[in-house]
Amino acid sequence: MRNQWRLLLLRTHSRSPLSISHIFSHFPVKSDHSSQTLRFFSSFLQGHSHHCVIDSTELRNFSGPRSRSFSSELALEDKGLDHVVFTDIFSKPKGFDEIKNEVESSDIVVSHELVLKVLENLESNPEVARSVFDWVLRAESERLSSKSYNLMLGILGSNGFVSEFWDLVEVMKKKGYGVSKAAYVKALENFEKEALGSDLEKLRGLFASGSVDNSIQKICSRVSKIIRSEVWGDNVEGQLHNLKVTFSGDLVAMVLENLGLEPMKALIFFRWVEESDLIKHDKQTYNAMLRVLGREDCIERFWKVADEMRNAGYEMEVATYVKVVGRFYKRKMIKEVVDLYEFAMSGANKPSMYDCTFLLRKIVVSKVLDISLFSRVVRTYTEGGNILTKSMLDAILKSLTSVGRFGECNKLLKAMEEGGYVVGSGMQNKIAFGLSSARKTDEANEFMNNMEDSDCRPNYRTWSSLIEGYCVAGDLDKASDCFQKMVEKEGVSYAGYAFEVLVNAYCCKGRSVDACGLLCDLASKEKFKPWHSTYKLLISKLLVQGGFQAALNLLGLMKDHEFPPFLDPFIEYVSRTGTGDDAIIFLRAMTVKRFPSTSVFVRTFEAFFKAGRHNEAQDFLSKCPGYIRNHADVLNLFYTMKSGEAAMAA
Repeated sequence: MRNQWRLLLLRTHSRSPLSISHIFSHFPVKSDHSSQTLRFFSSFLQGHSHHCVIDSTELRNFSGPRSRSFSSELALEDKGLDHVVFTDIFSKPKGFDEIKNEVESSDIVVSHELVLKVLENLESNPEVARSVFDWVLRAESERLSSKSYNLMLGILGSNGFVSEFWDLVEVMKKKGYGVSKAAYVKALENFEKEALGSDLEKLRGLFASGSVDNSIQKICSRVSKIIRSEVWGDNVEGQLHNLKVTFSGDLVAMVLENLGLEPMKALIFFRWVEESDLIKHDKQTYNAMLRVLGREDCIERFWKVADEMRNAGYEMEVATYVKVVGRFYKRKMIKEVVDLYEFAMSGANKPSMYDCTFLLRKIVVSKVLDISLFSRVVRTYTEGGNILTKSMLDAILKSLTSVGRFGECNKLLKAMEEGGYVVGSGMQNKIAFGLSSARKTDEANEFMNNMEDSDCRPNYRTWSSLIEGYCVAGDLDKASDCFQKMVEKEGVSYAGYAFEVLVNAYCCKGRSVDACGLLCDLASKEKFKPWHSTYKLLISKLLVQGGFQAALNLLGLMKDHEFPPFLDPFIEYVSRTGTGDDAIIFLRAMTVKRFPSTSVFVRTFEAFFKAGRHNEAQDFLSKCPGYIRNHADVLNLFYTMKSGEAAMAA
């Protein structure tokens, strides 16, 4: 029955998850533009550009299959400066490959919209505009539409490139493109200004012949108006036939874009134009249809057309993937994004690593974390011959943290490990710290146990990170337990950093005496030797927190560990708050001899005087051995002090 497809349009189409894996990629059909026309246009560009020279053979070869990478993340995030970066690449003479490498390294997706924006901004810079147009014609010819050609035509006409203007008009005629009113006006103004009589006459003749009014934009507008005006039926079809229009791929794609707000009418037109033998759908028209159907209320029809396109041997374009996936993200259609990602990964134009990372990040910040979707993306990515990287996991963990889900990281790690990812030492440290600092004790234990059972056992750095996290969270008991486990598993040789972190946490909680007890216990039972800096930290905190006797005990341990005594905080302590007896106790504790050198006594007397505690200095002097009381330096110090007091009294 004729037009039977109309009766099926409103039926749902269930897409089998197995359908993708059984589809083979085919070579796309060659462009039907003649190589002669391309050679012709190339010749006039070559004469004025320092850049790429187009060869028809290269163009034919270039139309074959290519491996491209999508970059939806870049398109979805701030990409407002892409056209600036792209234009700057052409600011200096460069070869085709050099430009291509710079475009790829800048993660720029060369879309139809990007080309239009660049050309619109280059109206006063025709040389760069020609270079851009030339390169895109060779590298991304499908990005050039009637509008692109007309923008280039307007640039040539308004800047005095008369011969090139007419050459391009001829090329456009052969492609079925008309001259837009805007390009006509720009050329007309310049031709009048330059008094180009014959060219003015020729241009006006072009206008009079209807080339402008019959431009592809005008035809598209007429076709779209007819389709939108009423419900599709024989009357609409009759009006379209009466237009006697040649439906090119550009025209069909433009009409579909115009009908973007009425996807069902766009789909009917898409079916009708091929059924009526007016066109054979190709990559351009299929992709235009997909860009229209890629929305929440047309998802089943979207997949039907996508599968048809793949079966016909055509691939999804970069611009299509980026646009549709962006729309899905905005509508929070994460499952549909995963389906689309799998579809794209099974074709020739595979999404990039950045797309995979961005999708995984979106999955983990969704309202409900769906591990099955996460696993599907990981599996699809790795089965495509790709390797999961540290930077990918790092980005995923940051996203987890941003929504307070860091405790779920073990599930994600399991999925990534199934994809062949091996958690390195640095990442182990970060995860251990993240879990313990978030007080995720059960998850932290699970993580450490999993690492113990794997080929990448946690080392002392990972244990230190775990301990540091608990210290940051203020859970000193758990931090101490983990330190004990670390000593049991790794020994005390590399425990210095973790212990200093633990000591500092105890001191910050006002528990320096407890930290001192822990140090003494470890030194006695485990032969543990803390860092010199740990002794300094703990002694300073003990003296501030009233642990004078405990601090004195550490002086003996420092001697046993062959560290020099730490005098400054003791001298400051006894001179500001201590007594003469305290000073004597300190001096006896710091050496194996009965007393230290005379210089230490002199420093202590000077500190008492500096603190204004002369009576305490006198008391201290009375308790010193005779050789100190009678030492010349000590006598001079006290004489100077008394002379100063007498002078102030006078």
